[in-house]
Amino acid sequence: MGAHGDHDMGHTVAGWTGTAVATLGSAATGAAFIAGSAPGLWAGAALTALGAVAAWVLHLAGRGKATGPRPPGLRHWRAPDPAGRRGHPDCLGCRLAGRRPAEAPGTLAPGARAPGAPAPEALAPGPATGASRG
Repeated sequence: MGAHGDHDMGHTVAGWTGTAVATLGSAATGAAFIAGSAPGLWAGAALTALGAVAAWVLHLAGRGKATGPRPPGLRHWRAPDPAGRRGHPDCLGCRLAGRRPAEAPGTLAPGARAPGAPAPEALAPGPATGASRG
């Protein structure tokens, strides 16, 4: 158990690397702004953007994590993510890279119907067929 108890803080190699590079880029941008250096501003901005790209690439290489808490055995910041190379469900970074994790057996994509299942409109209640009493 760490300093935060049994809680997954999300620390990963991808997260730490992206944060470190983006922080250096922000510091370089600030220093260039104070110095009045336009090329330094562009270089600092590029370094900041490189931090985001580095975090994304490391996430796709399996050094990040999926959304939500990890199992206790995978919570160390250097633990590789076993599902990272296949893609995570509900992960924008994985979708942008074209990774779609395989559906679990017996599950359907949203809006899909099982073979032989009736169409939703066939299940909708229709008007009453009984005669009305007056």
